[in-house]
Amino acid sequence: MNKGLIALGVIVLMAFIVFMMYRGSYNTAVSLQETVSQKWGDVGATYQRRADLIPQLVATVKGAAENERNILVSVTDARAGIVHAKVPGDFDVIGKKINTAINLAFEAYPQIRSTENFSDLQAQLEGTENRIAFAREEYNNSVRSYNSHIRGFFNSMFLNKAIFTVKEPFKEAAGSEVAPKVSFEKDTK
Repeated sequence: MNKGLIALGVIVLMAFIVFMMYRGSYNTAVSLQETVSQKWGDVGATYQRRADLIPQLVATVKGAAENERNILVSVTDARAGIVHAKVPGDFDVIGKKINTAINLAFEAYPQIRSTENFSDLQAQLEGTENRIAFAREEYNNSVRSYNSHIRGFFNSMFLNKAIFTVKEPFKEAAGSEVAPKVSFEKDTK
C-alpha cells in the first residue's frame, strides 16, 4: 500500500514539475513574443517620425533660404542702382530702395543663417537614421531572444508551434550593402 501511495505521489510530483516548467516556458514565450511585437512597433514609430519630421524640416530650410535670397537680391539691386544713378533725383529713389532693403534685411532677417539651417537639417537627418538603426537593432535582439527560447530543446517539444512561430529579424534591402555614391555635380539628364 505504501509503495502504491509513493508511486502515485511521485507521478503527481512529476506531473506538477512538468506543468510548472511548461507554464514558465509558455509565459516566457508569450512575454518574449510581446517584446518582439513592441520592438517592431518601435521601428514603425521611428519610421513615422521620419516621415512626419523630414518634409517639415526641408520645407522650413527651403523657406528660410528663399527668404534670405530675396533679401540679398533686394540689397544687391538697391546697391547696383546707386552705381547707375546720374542725377540727384535718382539718388532719392535709390535711397528709398536702399533704406527699404536694409530695413528688410535687418528687421526681418538680421543674420544670414542658411548654412546653419542646412547643417541643422543634416544633423536631424543623421539623428533620425541613427534612431531607426537603433530600433532595428533592438528588434533583432528581441527576435534572437524569442527564437532562442521557443527553439530550445524542452520548449520546442511542448510549445504550440502554431502560436509560437519563428520570427524573422530585420532584413536589409537588396543592394544596400553597396555604399551610395555621393556627388555634387549637376545631373545632365
